[in-house]
Order: sequence, then structure tokens, then C-alpha cells
Amino acid sequence: MSSETAGESATENSAGASPGATRNPARRALRDVVFVEGVRTPFGKARPDGLFAETRADDLVVKAVRELLRRHPELPGERVDEVAIAATTQQGDQGLTLGRTVGMLAGLPQTVPGFAIDRMCAGAMTAVTTTAAGIATGSADVVVAGGVEHMGRHPMGFDADPNPRFLSERLVDPEALNMGVTAENLHDKFPHLTKERADAYAVGSQAKYAKALANGDIGAEIVPVAVRSVEQGWGLATADELPRPSTTVEGIANLKTPFRPGGRVTAGNASPLTDGATAALLASGDVAAELGLPVGMRMVASAFAGVDPSIMGYGPVPATDKALAQAGLTIDDIGLFEINEAFAVQVLSFLDHYGIADDDERVNPYGGAIAVGHPLASSGVRLMMQLAHQFAARPEVRYGITTMCVGLGQGGTVIWENPHHADYSGHTEG
Repeated sequence: MSSETAGESATENSAGASPGATRNPARRALRDVVFVEGVRTPFGKARPDGLFAETRADDLVVKAVRELLRRHPELPGERVDEVAIAATTQQGDQGLTLGRTVGMLAGLPQTVPGFAIDRMCAGAMTAVTTTAAGIATGSADVVVAGGVEHMGRHPMGFDADPNPRFLSERLVDPEALNMGVTAENLHDKFPHLTKERADAYAVGSQAKYAKALANGDIGAEIVPVAVRSVEQGWGLATADELPRPSTTVEGIANLKTPFRPGGRVTAGNASPLTDGATAALLASGDVAAELGLPVGMRMVASAFAGVDPSIMGYGPVPATDKALAQAGLTIDDIGLFEINEAFAVQVLSFLDHYGIADDDERVNPYGGAIAVGHPLASSGVRLMMQLAHQFAARPEVRYGITTMCVGLGQGGTVIWENPHHADYSGHTEG
């Protein structure tokens, strides 16, 4: 199937028919769903001396939502139909129905509802796909979707109480409850994905991030955040704290392997513990045109899939297969890939499955989570905003993917279409 035909098929199947075209007068036809814009806070080290050690988690995501609304004065607050905010560890300042509380704290009218989501690392991605379904079917026109994770205050799994049946009935391998061990298991499953390849990939991620930062490809989406520390008082966080641009293969070759003696997963080839928040605006194509909202990209298809939890990082493969089938596309139609770098081996297993080179220029052109950090539930929207920026710079690319692995053996993928492409099949107004 050609890209042109696939695009038409995807439009019909996922979000493409015009609002007036109905086969059944009792049902509304599906509408285009577009990503308007995304913003994020700087990402900080999840440590007692990190950027956001003295900052509340909910204040981080409120800052992102406020900035989103500030950038779009053409959007009346009362036109926002939903606020969906994800967090993995929903407790304390990361709890209390975040979508609702964040919407109120960000200044949206009290008539705007909201809710919280947890799909671990794919929280913000799920916030986007869930609210997109509401837009496509007509129950919402404009939504705010995002996520926050303050891993310094709320470590992953803190105070969790996994049901003992998981182990007593052998529903999962005990190792499946430790994400780092699942990455070691991927190395076991695919021994040709060596530590040397993982280290080389990680160094490449650091270098790509540094280049993108120097070129101005990263920065416009970052919202400055007022921060306070006991030692230095008040300040302003304007840049990511985690990147290590001087990283070399030699420098990380002998790092400790914390998940297994003599293992292959290290702090050098995995994403660091991170604090940060993201937020995005989504709208129907027709309402974006009505309000004059810009279109960053159009959603073509989305899918989630499960895998054996002991090899959690392989989840993006079946999720991507599923999304491609929905869209009527093949992997050869995809011109850009934003893959969350929870662990280097996880990305390598995806690339290896599809026959894509470790250093393919289409993959994470601005670097990834190994460099910038992975504040769990917020990362899905970071992938999306980076893809939208890349689409604007590369109008020759029609389709791109955002994909990520998810704790307890899942994967999530969203396929997007570039509105700057000559054959773009969605709305062009606005």
C-alpha cells in the first residue's frame, strides 16, 4: 500500500471523516485529532540537591499548563473540555485527582473537569490517547494532557504493595518487578545486543542532545521554573540538569552494574532518575481551524500491547506492529522515530526487530531520555513535542512514531502525520 493510500485509509479509520459525514444519524463521524503544542519544565536530578528538591510536583505541572495557555491567547479557557494529568506514584503532592486540581490551580474555569491517569512510563501518552478518543468521537473539542513525576519525592514503587499472588501463583517472574533487571533480561534474550552496543548508543544520545541544544532545536519548549534551595535561596531553572555531553564510551565502560553482578546495564546506558512535568494541547482539526490554533501534527493511530513482564522493554515492538496495522502503514513509511530511552538495550531491541541501524539518523535526532532524563509519567508528551518540532524542520517526512516501553510488560505507540508534508490529509487551516 502506498503512503498516499495509507494516509487516506488512516484518515478514514482513525480520525479523518468530516463532522458532517455520517452513515447513521444517531452517531457522529470521527474527527481529526491534532497535537497543537507541548511544553515542559526543565528536567532535574531526583536527588536532595536536585533542581526541584524543594518544589511541589503539582506546581511543576501547573507551571507547564499555565505556559501552554499563555502561549495560546486565542483559546478561551472555557473552551477546554478536559484536563488529564498522569503520575505513576499518585500520593502526596502527586495525588488528589491531578487533572482536576491542576486545572483549577492553573486558572482554568471551575467548569472544566479533570482526571488522573496511571500507566507508569506511558502515563502522559495514555492521557493523550484517551482524551484523543473523546475528541475523535465528539465528546470534547480541546483538551490539556500531560504528566508529572517527582521521583525525588516519590520514588517509583514507593509504598506499593504488589499482590502476593503475582509470585505465589507464578503469574510473573520475581525479576519482572525490577525494571533494571528486565533490561538485563533483554540482553540475555538478544545476546548480540551487547553492552558495547548499548554504551555506544548511549554516548550517541548524549551527543545528539548536545548538538540539538547548540542548534536551538531544544529550548523553546522549556518553561522556566522558580526554584528554591537552602544553600542558594531563590533562583530560576531554565535548562535541563541531567545531560552529560562529555560522556565517552571509554568513560562509561567500567561503571557498576547495579542490577546484576557482571551485568550490562549501568547508569551510563540507562535513563537517570528525574523530576519534571509536561503538558500538551490537543484539539479536533475543525475546532483548531475555528480558533486559529496551530497544528503541530495529526494523530493517525495509537496502540498499546502487552508482553512478558520479564522483558518489559520489548513492549514497543508489538505496540508498533498493532498501530501500523491500524493505520495501513508499514515501518518503511515512517520517516522519524521518537523512542523513549528507558534503557539503551530497549531501544536496540526495537531497532534490531525492524532492521534499523543503531545510529540511524531518523531515530531520536535530538537525543533521548538517556541524556535528558525520564520523569516516568511525563515522558510521552516530551516525545511528541520533539517529533512535532522535527516535522516542522523536515516537511519531506510524512509519518513519525512516538513509542515507549511500560512497566509490568507493556508498550505504547502513536503514529503521527506531518501537517507540513505536501500530501497531508488533515485540515490545513489555522
